[in-house]
Amino acid sequence: MRKREVDLVVISDVHLGTYGCHSKELLRYLKSINPKTIILNGDIIDIWQFSKSYFPESHMKVLRRIMKFVSDGVPVYYLTGNHDEMLRKFANINLGSFRLLNKLVLNLNGDKAWFFHGDVFDVTMQNSKWLAKLGAVGYDTLILMNSFVNWCLTSMGREKMSFSKRIKSKFKNAVKFINDFENTAAELAIDKGYRYVVCGHIHQPEMREIKMGKGKVVYLNSGDWVESMTALEYNEGKWKIYKYKLEDYTEKLFDTDEDDTFDMDDLDDDDLDAMLDVKSLFKHFKMDTE
Repeated sequence: MRKREVDLVVISDVHLGTYGCHSKELLRYLKSINPKTIILNGDIIDIWQFSKSYFPESHMKVLRRIMKFVSDGVPVYYLTGNHDEMLRKFANINLGSFRLLNKLVLNLNGDKAWFFHGDVFDVTMQNSKWLAKLGAVGYDTLILMNSFVNWCLTSMGREKMSFSKRIKSKFKNAVKFINDFENTAAELAIDKGYRYVVCGHIHQPEMREIKMGKGKVVYLNSGDWVESMTALEYNEGKWKIYKYKLEDYTEKLFDTDEDDTFDMDDLDDDDLDAMLDVKSLFKHFKMDTE
């Protein structure tokens, strides 16, 4: 199976370091594409909920695959989110083809696209960060419970269900929050004259044109790799939402146990091991913010 050529890939809300992260699925996806540019739109590494007792090898392999893209010269933009907000103090760092930023504007075939995570619109995040962090822990617990229930349902030959999506659909406030988020992002993008506004944060994949009094904009959200397992792809002038499906992959060709290799002229193996010592880095970030 040949790797798919993609001009631009947007991934967000992976939450590496949490039990809900679908790292193996994401790794299969990353190994199946040949992107010209990658945008990691926030919450890729979950520093909020980091525990030195849980960062499995499958999560490390996602980081290695991203580093492999960097070593191959693929432009990789890491845009900070709220769960990895500790990285914001290092914004504007350039390492080869890797850039750490808070937001990004790209020109796509003559149209401007505005990329940012989106937590700036979250009132809870801005005014009650402790409550937001408590909610993140509760969400992770909900995902764990959901995984067990889905395992039981699959064993009985029944379809999987999503606790989170059911809760969101049942509560009017959750639906209103999503709508307000999308409309706020669209309004700001229209004011700035952008054709596209691309966010993450709310774990709700979406692609639609929003019209307001001053104009219109295409709002896009890359979803997440906890429940939705989605990404945004821009190729030959067109956007689409990619949805992971296991049947699209040949396990032998996209084996998640296959080791990634690097060829960085400026880094030896010891340097790479140090860079990828995630547990030590997270411990350092937590100490700095306590």
